[in-house]
Amino acid sequence: MAKRDYYEVLGVPKNASKDDIKKAYRKLAVQNHPDRNPGDKTAEDRFKEATEAYEVLADDKKRQAYDQFGFAGVEGMGGAGAEGFSHVFHDFEDLFGGFGDFSSIFDSFFGGGGRRSGRGRSSVQRGADLRYELEIPFKDAVFGTKVEVSYSRNISCTTCSGSGAASGSGKKTCPTCGGAGQVRRSSGFFSIASTCATCSGEGYVLDNPCATCGGSGVVKKNQVIKVTIPAGIENGKRISIPDQGDAGPNGGPAGDLYVVIRVAPHEYFERNGNDVYCVVPVSFSQAALGAEILVPTLDEKKVRMKIPAGTQNGKILRLKNEGVPNLHNPSRRGDMYIKVHVVVPTKLSSRAKQLLKELGEVDGEDSTPNPIPLSQLG
Repeated sequence: MAKRDYYEVLGVPKNASKDDIKKAYRKLAVQNHPDRNPGDKTAEDRFKEATEAYEVLADDKKRQAYDQFGFAGVEGMGGAGAEGFSHVFHDFEDLFGGFGDFSSIFDSFFGGGGRRSGRGRSSVQRGADLRYELEIPFKDAVFGTKVEVSYSRNISCTTCSGSGAASGSGKKTCPTCGGAGQVRRSSGFFSIASTCATCSGEGYVLDNPCATCGGSGVVKKNQVIKVTIPAGIENGKRISIPDQGDAGPNGGPAGDLYVVIRVAPHEYFERNGNDVYCVVPVSFSQAALGAEILVPTLDEKKVRMKIPAGTQNGKILRLKNEGVPNLHNPSRRGDMYIKVHVVVPTKLSSRAKQLLKELGEVDGEDSTPNPIPLSQLG
């Protein structure tokens, strides 16, 4: 079968830039790689053809020779055959580096196992962060408190000091990967690295694992700590406590503990930001004539509040600085809003009935009232 022109293979013009050539090859390689098209001879041939074209056109000298003399110009220059793709192998990560997450290319080809730099994995890893949900009373969220929290976490094993090895023993180089933490396998034209299953990528194995922790370097422990709840904290907020999460393996640093606050509802008060709302009953005569009443607040003290004469049912009155302390500046507080609920008596004495009847006559009560426009209702 006659070879196709390399530019035609990649679908680029003869004046294409190196970036254009790289992008064209990258697209074809991802589409036609044998590991993505098992058993598809056509896709495999396209992949080989595209790889050969890229190996030539990506190299300035080979490209110049090809442009001047065609296929004859690159014979003997590594332009074909398995030995001719060393340039592609060397530049593979660079080739796919601009294709989003480089590791995702390997994931899509082989289900993981992209290249990793260095010798094995880092021997010191940070431990996991932990989450603890804590429900507190409404007033504790308003004014702050201290709470003891009991939870379970991984701590560094005291028997082996977190090394995972029994006393007197140590670590030895993994016999499978030779300490690299990776093993390589050939796939088509590419050599693919994957995590060593014997040492889980660590590069070493233990001669004699610690009996206490089983070689992990960590053990479970129930722990009780005291958590400070700041005044003004809201439902759903979290408090970060450094170094109180799981200890890292191999003596690595501990993660953090995140305490998520759940605020229990209050019987009378409802919060909106730093303001609080409540409903206070007043009598018919207090609403009509006006009065001063004592209103309970968050501090469990009672504050005098004036009910203006003629106050309607549902009217909202404000008490300044009787709300929730500001989380970042506790000296500043929100306001307290009181919704007036006019209580209509259900049982009246004969004297009260007579007085109300007289009031109705004086006010000229209308037995055929017109509806109130909805726009006038609060």
